[in-house]
Amino acid sequence: MADKQISLPAKLINGGVAGLIGVTCVFPIDLAKTRLQNQQNGSRLYTSMSDCLIKTIRSEGYFGMYRGAAVNLTLVTPEKAIKLAVSSNLVCVVLQVIVTTPMEMLKIQLQDAGRIAAQRKLMPQAVTPEGPVELKSPTAMQLTRQLLKEKGIAGLYKGLGATLLRDVPFSIIYFPLFANLNNLGKRGVDGPAPFYVSFISGCIAGSTAAVAVNPVDVIKTRLQSLTRGSQEDTYSGVTDCIRKILRKEGPAAFLKGAYCRALVIAPLFGIAQVVYFLGVGELILSYLPKRNN
Repeated sequence: MADKQISLPAKLINGGVAGLIGVTCVFPIDLAKTRLQNQQNGSRLYTSMSDCLIKTIRSEGYFGMYRGAAVNLTLVTPEKAIKLAVSSNLVCVVLQVIVTTPMEMLKIQLQDAGRIAAQRKLMPQAVTPEGPVELKSPTAMQLTRQLLKEKGIAGLYKGLGATLLRDVPFSIIYFPLFANLNNLGKRGVDGPAPFYVSFISGCIAGSTAAVAVNPVDVIKTRLQSLTRGSQEDTYSGVTDCIRKILRKEGPAAFLKGAYCRALVIAPLFGIAQVVYFLGVGELILSYLPKRNN
């Protein structure tokens, strides 16, 4: 937004509020993105985002579209707060990824559970890298306990490298692009851009960066998915994932869910810029008692 100075606490509050609002609005699209990215050739249940959402509502009810939302909303506040407050520092992007990775790990399992359950009706067995399993619909706490028991803290950080490969380039693309687009709408040389310019700039920059890094997001989603259909591949790492996707599904597979991701990220970052413009963080801080030095 404008060039006015915003304190770090206000930035953190603005980022958290924007994340909570944005994620609540677009979470069903994010669920569709995860399920579209995870389905492999020969085990396709959904043909498009709308087909995925319609089938999800039919089989799991309206709230089925919000599987994993509680985990996301719990951790999205610090994650978005860090990402939006310290955007110019790539070291802080790494800190944000430390928060993001466990959240994404748990969220993906919960989001994809409905797809695996539907696939199981057609192909009864579901498998993990350790072998066939009896598929259940676990809770976030059950997943966390299971991962910690079986693989330790490292289990929650599966896909950390892929998450870094996604989020660092995203920040490199998004923040300079937003700044340049926002500057085009400024009122005069030193005047702030109107809120609608900040919103549109955030949407354009967010969707552009989201599509640009979508191939890495596909890899990350595949690596972090623990339970698969009986005819779906498992992956040992980033290189193995790229090789198998190229060989069995072709380059187009890396764009799976790209438009869903653009629809998720665009309003999320557009809303974030509006929250900054409105000064929500500053308003909240103004109601807190001030310390006397």
